[in-house]
Amino acid sequence: MSYVLGIDGGGSKTVCVLMDDLRQVLGRGEAGPSNYQSIGIKVTLQSIQSAIHNAVETARITNNVKIDAICLGLAGVGRTADIEVVKALVQDLQNNKLPIILALQPANILICNDALIALVGGIGQHVGIVVAAGTGSIVFGRNHQGHTKRVGGWGYILGDEGSAYKIAIAGMNAALKSYDGREISTSLLEDFKQHLDLESIEDLIEVVYRREWGVKQIAALAPIVDFAAASGDIVANIIIDDAVKELVKATSTVIDAIFTADSVLEIVTTGSVWRGKCKIHERFAASIMKKFPEVKVIFPRYEPAYGAGLLALQTTQI
Repeated sequence: MSYVLGIDGGGSKTVCVLMDDLRQVLGRGEAGPSNYQSIGIKVTLQSIQSAIHNAVETARITNNVKIDAICLGLAGVGRTADIEVVKALVQDLQNNKLPIILALQPANILICNDALIALVGGIGQHVGIVVAAGTGSIVFGRNHQGHTKRVGGWGYILGDEGSAYKIAIAGMNAALKSYDGREISTSLLEDFKQHLDLESIEDLIEVVYRREWGVKQIAALAPIVDFAAASGDIVANIIIDDAVKELVKATSTVIDAIFTADSVLEIVTTGSVWRGKCKIHERFAASIMKKFPEVKVIFPRYEPAYGAGLLALQTTQI
């Protein structure tokens, strides 16, 4: 029997699953962040080691298990230079004391970005599209020939259309325009005041600029816009509709690039934006299926780490 490790490394946590060749998850472990671009390679290595150790510990396997393959799907890994850095990290893993035996050949070490493992985990196979809309956004697809296409994922300054960050920014912008009298009245003005405990919407300047709020703190305000839209606010609904249009456009671009208009495929939606109360998931599904009737829009069947495990298993069967 073959045993593999699937690792999902992100900006907030690292998840590792220990899987056998029957696709059964024997153990699962979590640890700290592992986006080496932001925290450095040393901390990334520590997080991955801890996640592996915790996964093996939950599996309760008495003897050191031999690992035949590993897949690391890491945020911030997209360029050749990134992959070389992570390859060195895997070598360090093999030199460290872990409760496993890493018997890895180069062909059994797969390093990829987190969009691919989200696709494979979300759908349960290697073909389809993932539309990720959380703090940021990206659309990634893979067809039967192995051709891939990525749209977006350029970060909060250069892109991330349809993300929680962009929805939150649009909401605050609309509230301030309403306060100025430049745009129609919106409940967002009072909603932001109440949520942030502001005496005046003008105090938003202090919150956003002087407190040096980052992307995650601002993105966390997106549910305010979502709730306003669900409550019928016209301006909030325009913001949500614009987000849907951007995500539909990005998804359509992927379909046009590597699939055909009549392709039968699944689109998995991941990220916090899709869990809103304003039915953004239903709006997106209706819009994309109007253009491509043969597609099916789903929520994830499995987590990204499971997708990494499936990809690792695939390397043992080549």
